[in-house]
Amino acid sequence: MSKVSQGDTVKVHYTGKLEDDSVFDSSLDREPLQFTLGKGQLIPGFEDAVVGMEPGEQKSVKIPVDKAYGPHRDDMLVKVKKEEFPNDVDPEVGQQLQVSQSNGQAFNVIVTDIEDEEVTLDANHPLAGKDLVFDIELIDIV
Repeated sequence: MSKVSQGDTVKVHYTGKLEDDSVFDSSLDREPLQFTLGKGQLIPGFEDAVVGMEPGEQKSVKIPVDKAYGPHRDDMLVKVKKEEFPNDVDPEVGQQLQVSQSNGQAFNVIVTDIEDEEVTLDANHPLAGKDLVFDIELIDIV
């Protein structure tokens, strides 16, 4: 039986959890995730964990912050005046918004604080600053 190596295209099922065992994502109720190793499509720690696996093999792996979504960065927090929001948007803490940059590229932010006339937006990935645990099953090497 062959083992996964860099450049292979694979299909996996996975369940992603935080260290407290709360699940943030899983492929078990949908098609397996297909990706090619070495193309940077997934976080580095996930790709590293799949290398060397054989079809049918299962493993659980802890992925540290630096091999996941990186540390939570304070320079990714920005304060915006409420008056700069469109009239149809009434920001609430925890709300996810999509913001367009001057080059037209859109990215997601989360409202983390509201004070008087200022709203704090966080552009960090929601899983930044967290160690992750993935249960992975290699379904196939395509």
